[in-house]
Amino acid sequence: MNVKEFDLIRWIRRAAPADASVVVGIGDDAALVRAHGPSTLVTTDMVIEGVHFAPGGATPREVGWKAMARNVSDIAAMGGRSTFAVAAAALPRGWSEADARELVLGLLDCANQFGIRLVGGDIAATPGPLIVTVTLLGDLEGRPPILRSGARVGDAILVTGSLGGSLLGKHLRFRPRQAEGLALAERYAPHAMIDISDGLARDLHNVLDASRVGARLWAADIPLSDDARRAAQASGRSPLDHALGDGEDYELLFTLDPATAGVLLADQPFDVPVAQIGEVTPSGALLILPDGSERPLEPSGWEHAT
Repeated sequence: MNVKEFDLIRWIRRAAPADASVVVGIGDDAALVRAHGPSTLVTTDMVIEGVHFAPGGATPREVGWKAMARNVSDIAAMGGRSTFAVAAAALPRGWSEADARELVLGLLDCANQFGIRLVGGDIAATPGPLIVTVTLLGDLEGRPPILRSGARVGDAILVTGSLGGSLLGKHLRFRPRQAEGLALAERYAPHAMIDISDGLARDLHNVLDASRVGARLWAADIPLSDDARRAAQASGRSPLDHALGDGEDYELLFTLDPATAGVLLADQPFDVPVAQIGEVTPSGALLILPDGSERPLEPSGWEHAT
């Protein structure tokens, strides 16, 4: 790593904005912040070269954005607003100071857009791949959290945006749905919610398992992205398969009672569309195909294994 650790830390301290909510920021052994409410959300995620992006397949700035944005998406899925972050990076030997600064600027690009203050972290050199870990705090603003375990039989299953083909670029440049998550929490009170990181099918199963319910998913109503169609042309798989299993869409998947779902679908209050793609049932998980036939909905998608 052709970077001097303490020079970089001094530069980060100048580059990272602070405000009155940061009592002690970057430079001490720990940060001191003013929390906004009685309960605080906490999440953490890693981005690893060769796992979350191909070696040489992303700029340092894109990696920084993704590392922060993945965590913002998790806080949004709980109905919260992201507030404070710490970031740790293991930088490959041979990285330049310019590379390191670009990585930090990617973190700050995302943090600044979502009102987050970067208040600390750690830097190390590694002979292995680039690894960036972000831990993020979030504020529920007095509301209860929206959990995976709250789906109820009869609920509508809905999703923001479109799905599939994220490896064509979206997985590096997605915009987390914080505004949408906050609006849903404030105005529509979802029973359950999750962000789609591991794939629609797998993340829906995560909700079903936590809630001890089943689902019927309507294939014809799943919003397919243009990238899903492009990916299908290259892979020979269907766009639907890509939407179900590619993952890293970072859209919100949630359930609402049918009456509230009808209001939301009529309102369409967001910059991205909202679609109903199924309904919650007492048990089982079925995919209803456009011809009316059905098949089991397998939890296809991403799962880390050693």
